[in-house]
Amino acid sequence: MSASMQTADSVERPPLPPHGWSRQRILGYGLVVLWAFMGIGLVAYLISAWNTELFQKYAPGYVSGIGITLSLVGISIVVGAILSVPIAYGRMSRNPVIAGLAYAYVYFFRGTPLLAQAFLVYYGFGSFRPELDAVGLWWFFREAFNCAIFAFSLNTAAYQAEILRGAIQSVPKGQWEGAASLGLHKLQTLRKIILPQALIVALRPYGNEVILMIKGSAIVAIITVYDLMGITRLTYSRTFDFQSYLWAAIIYLLIVETLRHAIDWIERRITRHLKR
Repeated sequence: MSASMQTADSVERPPLPPHGWSRQRILGYGLVVLWAFMGIGLVAYLISAWNTELFQKYAPGYVSGIGITLSLVGISIVVGAILSVPIAYGRMSRNPVIAGLAYAYVYFFRGTPLLAQAFLVYYGFGSFRPELDAVGLWWFFREAFNCAIFAFSLNTAAYQAEILRGAIQSVPKGQWEGAASLGLHKLQTLRKIILPQALIVALRPYGNEVILMIKGSAIVAIITVYDLMGITRLTYSRTFDFQSYLWAAIIYLLIVETLRHAIDWIERRITRHLKR
């Protein structure tokens, strides 16, 4: 027997994967069965407790609430995306004053609860009604929906700025140097070379931010905005039927799952050239 064969035999082989029903496998199947029974029980309850009269009376309100929720989140995300560009630029600036102000903005809005920010805008600006009326802004801040958009836009701008900054910094510096060697201006480099690559990296975090905003939008019901959760609270106060919250949870879940699948589809489309 050669020395090479003896060496190969002396090397310990990795242990084979366990066969049969391990403890982890039993626990996993048990949890799956438990969740299946809970889902079946929930569906059975909703079918048995179905009330056609209540559905016909309150379903239009739920549809209206869904529209307000999507409008609130959509407008806030777009406004926040616009605001996030100069904030991200400030975070990457070499000027200590600009960088410090951008850091303070991000630190405050990421470090405090969104509910507290909504309260500060809704109740805080209401305390300055004469001043706002004098400058012609009271018409905007007197509406709870507008206050929610204002607070949500400022909040998501801080998160989107960090997402954008991280995505831009993930692009290798060689891309900047190569563009400079071709005589491209920094803005041209950013728009044509850096951002297309950075947005691929940022797509998943952006999707997570939208989903978090959808779920976080439920807090506006506390400041009298009749979004999906606001309509749900109103329905429960009139019927005392906790089905209203079950249906709201199901609707939120459907919205989130739809967004998740849409983000997955977009990611597959824009990265298909990387798989070839």
